[in-house]
Order: sequence, then C-alpha cells, then structure tokens
Amino acid sequence: MIKPVSPVRKIVGLLACFTMAAALLSSCQKSGSPQESRASLSTLNTLTEEEEKAGWKLLFNGETLDGWKRYNHDSIGPLWTVQDGMIVYNGEGLVEGIGKTGSGSLITIQQFGNFELTADWKVSPGANSGILYHVMEKPEYEFDHVTGPEYQVLDDVGFKGHSLGDTQKAGSNYGMYGAPYGKRLLPAGEWNTARIIYNNGHVEHWLNGEKTVEFDENSEDFKERLSNSQWSEYPDWNKFKTGSISLQNHKAPVYFRNIKIKEL
Repeated sequence: MIKPVSPVRKIVGLLACFTMAAALLSSCQKSGSPQESRASLSTLNTLTEEEEKAGWKLLFNGETLDGWKRYNHDSIGPLWTVQDGMIVYNGEGLVEGIGKTGSGSLITIQQFGNFELTADWKVSPGANSGILYHVMEKPEYEFDHVTGPEYQVLDDVGFKGHSLGDTQKAGSNYGMYGAPYGKRLLPAGEWNTARIIYNNGHVEHWLNGEKTVEFDENSEDFKERLSNSQWSEYPDWNKFKTGSISLQNHKAPVYFRNIKIKEL
C-alpha cells in the first residue's frame, strides 16, 4: 500500500524544488551559457553589416593600438596597453614627471571634423578620464586639453581629488555644460557607453542611451560660458574644427572598448 504524503512534506518538497530552480536561474543569469558568453565576446570591437553600410569605422580592433599614438611622444607604452579586448590605461601617467613633461593621453593618428562617436568606458574606483575631440598635437601644446573639448569620464561617487562642479561630472562637456542630475551612470567597475556628436558646431553628449548635453558653439550662450570658464585662458581651446580623438590620462586605471566613429 502506498502511504499518503502528508501536506507538510509536500510543501517542504515544493519549497526545496523552488529554491533549487531559483538558484539555477540566478546562476545562469549571472554567468550566462558558454554559447552566450562566446557570442557576446565575438561582437566586441566589431561592426555589424548595417554599421558598415552606414559608414561606421572601428578606431580600435580589440587586438592592437594600430592607428593610435601617445600625445607628443613617440612611444605609447607602458601607459597604454591592450588586454582582453580593451584599451587599458595603467593609471601612472601623472607620476615620475610624466605629467609635467607632456601628456600621457592616447590619440588617434587620423583626424576628424564632423562625426558621431560611440565608446564603452569603465573606470576604477575614483578614476578620472575623458574623451576629447578636435585635439591638435604640436610641441607648443603640452597637453591635449588645451585645444580639445572633453566628454567627461569619471567615477562621480568615488572621485576624491576635489569637490566637483556641475560641469565636471560624467557625461558633461567639461567646464562648459553639465550633465543632468539623475543621469544613468553605472558605478566604477561597470561599463558605460558614451556617444558624442559634433556637426558644424552642434554638439551632443549621450550617456547610456540618454542625452546629457546639447549646445551650439555658435550661440551667444556658448560664447558667454566660454568667456567665464577656465578655457578662456587657453586661446586655442576649441579653435580647431578637425583634430584627433584623445583618451585622457590621469591618476587611476581606465578601460575602453567598442570605439566606433562615423564621419558626418
């Protein structure tokens, strides 16, 4: 004779099954299947067929720093390396006099005028960096930021260097236009996606799919902000409308991948 299962034992059994299923689902969500992981990795630093048809180009192939150089220097390393499909900055560019004798920033050899650029970026805790454009490399310009405007890359929460103004936080046009409060910024150690559009003076910054900044360089508002900003001390800041893309160095490691550009 089959002995009936008590209601309590049924409930305990169901709870155990539910717990096991939930744990399995959580594990799958965190790690993903091997096929999913391989598929995800295979799409990094690549262009889709649609992107190629639309005119997008890769600035980083995931394997080498071909097409890049260090600002006003012949040697890139050891500040910048390629690791696991990422451009990695080691965070040592402002020590041992490097920051005092010239920028450690990494710039594209090719120059761009009107463009749309996207890039994934990740910062270590407290890190500060930036994506600059229209950067002009000349011996008389010691640093990239004296010529090129900057999309701010920053750990807003963990940065301890100094108190931050509204125009100094992630997604801002540094020193000019601030990203809004409540933007979608992921914390240090997680990937964010930047998007920059420059088209005949019209500028847009995007962070994780949301617009953070929009302005026109020809507007009176821009001119007034410039005259009251730190950039007024640099006569050639924002002067050049064709120049290099620059990944900025500071005092902590930063990471970049999926750097793509389309000329407009």
